[in-house]
Amino acid sequence: MVMEVIAISLTDAKAAQEAGADRIELVTGIAEGGLTPSYAMIEHVCSKLNIPVNVMIRPHSQSFHYDREDVKIMVTDIQVCKKLGASGIVIGALTEDRCIDQETLNRLIEASEGLDITFHRAFDEVQDQWRALDILMPYKEISRILTSGGKSKASAAIMEIQSLIQRSADSHIEIMPGSGLTPDNFSSFIGQVNVSEVHFGSGVRHQSSFSNFIDLKKIQKVKELMLSFS
Repeated sequence: MVMEVIAISLTDAKAAQEAGADRIELVTGIAEGGLTPSYAMIEHVCSKLNIPVNVMIRPHSQSFHYDREDVKIMVTDIQVCKKLGASGIVIGALTEDRCIDQETLNRLIEASEGLDITFHRAFDEVQDQWRALDILMPYKEISRILTSGGKSKASAAIMEIQSLIQRSADSHIEIMPGSGLTPDNFSSFIGQVNVSEVHFGSGVRHQSSFSNFIDLKKIQKVKELMLSFS
């Protein structure tokens, strides 16, 4: 089972790797839901880590609907990520009526040229998650969908997440639960859903807050629990 951890600094990323994280989601502006980090941040994190680093590509937090200028910026950010050694990108785009924006998605995927791709929690704002999943599954470039099952916390969306897992079972796409997972609720959660990747944010930090540093012991506890389910 793969454990992805949000990092908002080089210190975060190094601590997460030391504690046993399998992959980093590198973001800034976490209070706004996560934005694209600076190029210097991307370069330094990618050069210092041995585990994959997937970078958030999100130019603003106003919505997940992007105009032409936004998309140009996102394409440039993706090209820079490739040059700076990122393993992948984390993207998502919706139309004004909260459906998957395939036109924008196609442009971003074209720019990625083989980078690992996560479709992020814009998925949790769509009108119909089953319909959105049906649209995303044919995209062989997309490895996974990060989702809390349409609710604020994945732990409160067991049925919804399991339903998405079942619907995507014959595809290549992984459903990666995230939001609200902690070492304390992980065993109960993972005992009810069959996933191969999980995503952690504030749940593996001191006092469960992004205002504090990553807690190595919390990551290690999650990794130990993963072994018990393997």
